[in-house]
Formats: sequence, C-alpha cells, structure tokens
Amino acid sequence: MAGISGDKKKPSAEAPGEQQAKQPSQAQQEAQPQARSVRVVILALMIAMLLAMLDNMIVGTAMPTIVGELGGLEHLSWVVTAYTLATAASTPIWGKLGDMYGRKGTFLTAIVLFLIGSALSGMAQDMGQLIGFRAIQGLGAGGLMVGVMAIIGDLVPPRERGKYQGMMAGVMAVAMIGGPLVGGTITDHLGWRWSFYINLPLGAVALAMVTAVLHLPKKERTKARIDYLGAGLLTVGITSIVLVTTWGGTEYAWDSAVIMELIAIGVAALTGFFFVETKAAEPIMPLHIFRSRNFSLMAVIGFLTGFVMFGAILFLPLYQQSVQGASATNSGLLLLPMLMSMLVVSMIAGRVTTSTGKYRLFPIIGGGLMMVGLYLLSTMDTETSRLTSGLYMAVLGAGMGFLMQITMLVAQNSVELKDMGVASSGATLFRTLGSSFGVAIMGALFTSRVQHEMAARGGSSITERSAQLDAASLAKLPDPVREAYEFAVSSGTHAAFLLGAAVAVIGFLAAFFVKEVPLRGAAPAPAAEPDADAEQSAVQEIADAQEIADAGGEKVAEKV
Repeated sequence: MAGISGDKKKPSAEAPGEQQAKQPSQAQQEAQPQARSVRVVILALMIAMLLAMLDNMIVGTAMPTIVGELGGLEHLSWVVTAYTLATAASTPIWGKLGDMYGRKGTFLTAIVLFLIGSALSGMAQDMGQLIGFRAIQGLGAGGLMVGVMAIIGDLVPPRERGKYQGMMAGVMAVAMIGGPLVGGTITDHLGWRWSFYINLPLGAVALAMVTAVLHLPKKERTKARIDYLGAGLLTVGITSIVLVTTWGGTEYAWDSAVIMELIAIGVAALTGFFFVETKAAEPIMPLHIFRSRNFSLMAVIGFLTGFVMFGAILFLPLYQQSVQGASATNSGLLLLPMLMSMLVVSMIAGRVTTSTGKYRLFPIIGGGLMMVGLYLLSTMDTETSRLTSGLYMAVLGAGMGFLMQITMLVAQNSVELKDMGVASSGATLFRTLGSSFGVAIMGALFTSRVQHEMAARGGSSITERSAQLDAASLAKLPDPVREAYEFAVSSGTHAAFLLGAAVAVIGFLAAFFVKEVPLRGAAPAPAAEPDADAEQSAVQEIADAQEIADAGGEKVAEKV
C-alpha cells in the first residue's frame, strides 16, 4: 500500500504542477491584447465622462452670449436647471436598466441621447427650445456618469480599480479648469452654438471606441417588467428636491407657498417610492442595498462630499475675483492648488489600495483633511494672500482626493455584482443631491451675509447685485463702497465655509464606522488582467495541497 501511495504521489504532485505551471505563460500571452483592450475602453469611458462634466462649465461661460442672441433672460436659470433635473432624475433609472438589460447597450443609448440633445441645443432658435433640448441632453448625461462607473466596476475588480482613480480625478480637474477656458475661446471665435457642437466629435469617438472594443459577458434579458411606478415616484421626488434647492431663497422665499408645496410633494413621492420598492419584482433602486452598512455610509459621505465640493468650487472663484482682484479666467487657474492636490492624493490612495487592499483609513483621513481645509478657508479675510489661500485649498483638495473615488469603490464592493448599476447610480445620485443642497444652502447663507454687511456699511445701492460683481465692475466703484463690498464678500465666504466645515464633521465621524471588507480581487474573464505572481501562487498552493493529501494517504497506508 505504501508503494502504491508513493506511486500516486509522484504524478499527483508533479503532473498537476507542471500542467498548471504552463498556464500562466499562456495566460500572460493572451492577456496582452486584453489588457490593451481594457485601457482603450477606459480611455473611451474617460472621454464620455469628460463630456458630461465639461458641458455645464462650457455652457456657463457662453450663457451671456446665448441670452444676447435668443433673449429670454427671465428663463436663464432653466437652461441649467433643466439639465440638472434631467440628469439627477434619470440617474437611478439608467443604473437599473444596465443591470436588467446589459451595460453596453444602455451606455451606448445614453451617449446617443446626449449627442442628440447636444445637436438640438446647438440648433435652438429660442430659449424655450434650448431649455427643452438641454433636458434631453441631461437625460443622456445621467446615463453617461452611471455607465462609466458601472462598466469600470464590471471590467476592473475593486482591488485593481485604484489604478484608474487618478485618471478619473484628472478628468474632473481638466473639466473644472479647462471648461471656462474652452467655453470662452469657443464662444469668442466660433460662436455659442459650438459650445454644444463640440460634443459631437468627442462623443462620436467615444461611441466608436466603446462599440468596437467593449466586450462584456452577454446578459440574458430579464422577464421582469420595469418598475415604472417606482421610477415615476422617484423622479417626482428628486425633481421636487432639486427645485426646492434651486429656487429656495432665489426665485421664491424659503417659506413661500411654492417651496412648501414642493417639499410636501417631494416627501409624499419619496414615501410612496419606499413603499412601492418593497413590493416591486425588479425595484428601480432595491432597498436591500442599504442593509450594507458600508454602502449606507458611502451614500452619506458621498452626499456630504458633494455638498462641500461644489460649494467650494462656487465660492472660491467668487472670493478670488471680488476680494483678491483676480479675473474670471485667472480665478479658474487659481483653483489649481486644490485640483492638483486632489489629483495627486487620489492617485496615491488608488495605488495604495491596489497594492494593499486596505481602504478604511482613507475616508477617515479625507474627512479630517476636508474639515480642516474648510475651517482654514473660513478664516480668509480681505488681507489673505493668494499663496495662503492656495495652501488652504491644497488641504481641502487632499481631503477630497481621499474621498472622491474611494466612496464609489467601497459602494460598489458592498453589493453583489448583479446590483453594480444601482450601486453606481445610487452613489452618484447622493453626490448630485449633496451638490444641490450645498450650493443652495451655502449660497443662501452667503447672500444673506453679504446683503446684511452691505446694508450695515452703507452700500445698499448695490445690495441687489452684490453677489454678481466681478473685478472689472469693482474697479469702477468708489473706494468706500468697494471696500465695504470686499469685506461683505469675505464675511459671506467665512459663513459659507464655516457651515461646510460643520457639515464635514459629520462625514469625518461617519468614516470611523466603515468596516474593512476585503475588496473583490478577481476580474471578469473577458477583461481580466492576469497577475503572474498570483497565478504562480495559486499553482503552488494546488501542488502543496496535493502533497499534503498524498502524505496523509501514505500515513494511512502505513497504518494499514
């Protein structure tokens, strides 16, 4: 028996090992074109992401020219509101459609819809048409952002996803800095219609690349019906929330009948939505994903990050132009310390996550830095230098760099693969809603403080437009009025950033409750990038296990 066991040991230990040892080299050879395909797909996804993020910033620069040609100044805010509403309301629907019917087709549909909206917006003949076409464009944009995140979630396992965080942070930085510059150049030299037409060639490239290179596992069409009632209630609820945060304190007083009615409609719709989702066969946003503590915490932290980030992006250029005397173009460039810090830290955090698989510390550090950065920004006054404010912005940017992509990564890692789309759309939606609340609440506080200080210092003649003066307009004001206005803006930013710091405290505390759940490390077969060391380790483990088993067999045989 011992002899028989010994004979068994040799082929069992060596043959599988030799057979497995050959596989890594073959896999490595096959992996080269696959790895290149993934990189090409990621590039196409980054172009699509850039389209969605760049659009509002380019259009914002062109708005004065658009109003000058089309008229309709009283409806100006709706050009942005229609886009924002459509994007926010459609985000969870796109995510669920991708989960039900396949990611690739849904994403391509979103790109086509965005390009149709862009082309129609460029051909608009009046403000009403432009608002309607911007809504179509916004519907497509909602699918772009969710599609990018969900496809990356399908292609790249969480353990490897950190490698691409720097690319996503870089796209955001390019959009924030390049948007106003590109928008101004296009408007001045080609006309405002090209602010929309510029999307067409970029979108066509992304469309062609995704069509040709993206290969995901074929998904069987689900037999369940789309949750139309849930989608409708969620759309009404989100629309009400966005309108409250957009109109409150500007178009209508916070205690006006319109705002109160919108709040009531929103609460009723969302209550009905939660009830419907418990009964639906294929809920548009399955409530079971919120049973994951990590996902719920990432939703909260994402909301607070959006609240703070977009508030900072709104008020920092305003402070730089009104108090530090920067031009509109330069104020965008002066955001570089924040954006570059965010980019570098995001890349470092991504690399560390990929190499170690650990991430729990990053939301804690990010929340702490964001809180400190906002507090430092709240201390700025009329004497603060650009160097000092740049250092404060770098601290805030580092905090956001730790949080921006980690929140999405942890949210996706907290759900099953079949819910990847709704997890991506949920995280995106909460960040979008956070930005709406941040801009509205911080904006209301800023405006109130500015108007109060201007009235107290005898500058009531410009109180109504006090939040809209640029450096050129300020230079024409009498010295006492200009100094009063600079102090008022400084006081307004102090209040806004102090509120942001208080909100960031909640995110900092929430981060301590995040659990270190191991990141999934195996990529889907069509897009996997084999790790030679991991495969060799697996081969060795198989061989070792076989040896142990055979050794045990020998001992049993000896006893017999």
